[in-house]
Amino acid sequence: MNIDLTGKNALIGGSSKGIGIAIAKRLASSGANVTMMARNVSALNKAVGELDQSKGQIHQYLVVNFSDYETFTKQIEAYFEKNNIDILVNNTQGPPPGKALEKKIKDYQTAFDLLFKCAIHTTSLAIPYMKNKSWGRIINVSSISVKEPLNNLVLSNSLRAALVTWAKTLSIDIAEYNITINNILTGFFDTERLKQLNSSKAQEEGKTLLEVNNEIRAIIPMKRFGKVEEYANLVCFLASELSGYITGTNIPIDGGFLKSF
Repeated sequence: MNIDLTGKNALIGGSSKGIGIAIAKRLASSGANVTMMARNVSALNKAVGELDQSKGQIHQYLVVNFSDYETFTKQIEAYFEKNNIDILVNNTQGPPPGKALEKKIKDYQTAFDLLFKCAIHTTSLAIPYMKNKSWGRIINVSSISVKEPLNNLVLSNSLRAALVTWAKTLSIDIAEYNITINNILTGFFDTERLKQLNSSKAQEEGKTLLEVNNEIRAIIPMKRFGKVEEYANLVCFLASELSGYITGTNIPIDGGFLKSF
């Protein structure tokens, strides 16, 4: 399927590695001008140089720390004073693992700033231009945990659920402007984040990382972790004209892991 995003401007969070950089590469290869956001300037500098420029695309990066909400708001507002975007991919690093009885109120507040407020503030800045153009695509990188909570991820489970509910509500308000917003419910993908989470689980349970990985693969119907390129293909479709009648929905990409539908 040939997807043409030539002339579209995309802003992608958490894009110096993992799923984020795969999305950036896929959108760029389809012709989009990409702004990458992350906190590691050296990784961003390297990553932006790897993006396709064969169609005259102009790429850039914005150094931000999603964990520092007050500073982030100033940085993202300054960005939108000089830039407009057609495609927004809300993606941040995940909060620390942990169980419900282990977390304090301040932990929930920090995760709220990271997963909820950063996405909402960025989206609110992007929408006016999208409304004026009567076209826009907003894609939230979320998790299968909003349907079936994952053990030891109470912060992620709780705040990602809030974000997808907000997105559904927003979809009703912006649909008439030909702006879509959708949530991708991420399963187990071969990323550094998954390695960190599984290493923590392995340490807690007295197992090796390989044992934990094999246990998880065994309960995924496809018996493997997802590839970031597969994820990026879905995002590219949702960012295109081809997905124009899809909005306000949650789309699992999980190798069949979820039992609910």
